[in-house]
Amino acid sequence: MAESKPGIKVEIFGNEYRIKGQADAEYVKRVAAYVDEKMRQISQMSVTGAVSKIAILTAINIADELFRERQEREKAVEKLSHRLEEIGE
Repeated sequence: MAESKPGIKVEIFGNEYRIKGQADAEYVKRVAAYVDEKMRQISQMSVTGAVSKIAILTAINIADELFRERQEREKAVEKLSHRLEEIGE
């Protein structure tokens, strides 16, 4: 009997991957679905059909989202800190 491969099976942009890690299976599937959705959106807007270029553009877009979220969080923390200082005075 063949030994099954460990990991969580996901499909991203028409390719199957097995993801190994400590994260919950449903979480991994949600993340993979998000990446798949982003790649499909970018492929519809892209002139080139090269998967590698679509993957790079997707990575840049997701990194941009991450950086913007971090920036917003930092602004919120700073605003909260100033507010707490005002209340403390």
